[in-house]
Amino acid sequence: MDRIYAPWRIEWVERESDPIDGCPFCVLPERESDREARIVAYSDHNYVLLNNAPYNPGHAMVIPREHEEELTDLDDATLADHARLEAATIEAMRRDVGPDGVNTGRNLGGSAAGGSVDHLHTHVVPRWDGDTNFMPVTADTKVIVEAIDRTYGHLHAGFSEVDAAVDPGDADAGEAVRLSFDG
Repeated sequence: MDRIYAPWRIEWVERESDPIDGCPFCVLPERESDREARIVAYSDHNYVLLNNAPYNPGHAMVIPREHEEELTDLDDATLADHARLEAATIEAMRRDVGPDGVNTGRNLGGSAAGGSVDHLHTHVVPRWDGDTNFMPVTADTKVIVEAIDRTYGHLHAGFSEVDAAVDPGDADAGEAVRLSFDG
């Protein structure tokens, strides 16, 4: 039998149940600690959340604050802010996570969403040369090499350096970076 050791996962296994009543993308920004909610940055109309089941370390999502299912339902200000925050997320990743490339994408509606929440979100996934190896192909297993808390620190630092950052927040105190794309 093959074994993969991931001792940091014990925190996830032993965590207290965290039932979310309603849409998680609507509930998480209301939490007391941005860090515990995994929210790394806010803009005027959107926010950036680390994916709790990442494809790669640093896998984040740009999410409108208002619950909308379709991209076409966003007002102009939210749509422009969403695009700018997506670009800032890529910039933050390049600054402090150091990927060789980035994938972005949206799963829009029904079967495309694969059963996920119906709250619009854009995935931003850092990629590295050679990050796909034999594990997913032969063992149907994805190896994530960095704990989410460590990734939070990296991405938080990257967002703090983005030109649009107006309040760097304090990652240790659980505060996300605040960005503004006005003026």
